[in-house]
Amino acid sequence: MDEELRSLTERLRQEAGASAVFDRLVATEDLDELAGVLTEPGQPLWARELAAFRLGSAGDRRAFESLVLLLNHRDPPRCASAAHALARLGDPRTARAAAALATNELRVAYALHPVRLLVELGAPEAVPALITTLRRRLRPHDPYRRVALACVEGLGALGDSRAGPVLNEALAHPTLAEAAVHALARIPRQR
Repeated sequence: MDEELRSLTERLRQEAGASAVFDRLVATEDLDELAGVLTEPGQPLWARELAAFRLGSAGDRRAFESLVLLLNHRDPPRCASAAHALARLGDPRTARAAAALATNELRVAYALHPVRLLVELGAPEAVPALITTLRRRLRPHDPYRRVALACVEGLGALGDSRAGPVLNEALAHPTLAEAAVHALARIPRQR
């Protein structure tokens, strides 16, 4: 059992209480049974999350829609688990969905994990989405500094020269300046 699955099962065990269904979902190797949890009406959120995580980690694309919904959940541990499973899923729609969530200004409070997922995926959608999200976070008194910092660090990790202008703008923000210096140092200079 990997560390992410262990952490997820400990968290969900508390939600599930003493449930035989929980124990069965943790133990089963039947992907069809797990997929059934995602489509059966009346399933609790913990069961859907566990099933989606296990399917996504196994590369079963039937988990995609559920994982994207969880990636945009108000509960950060659910978002983190969904991002982990989506990164392993291998679905070509993942980067586009993460970019849409990261740039959705109405849901910016939940953009941290989509931003981190985009960086992990390194897909073509990543740099434009991070630039857009960071540029919006550079407004005065923006409350989403953690999202901005994740964008700065992510743009540095991706090392794309298109990020140079927005990272230079981030230098003017005290909470982002140090990270922006490090990010700019990782971007190859154009000759």
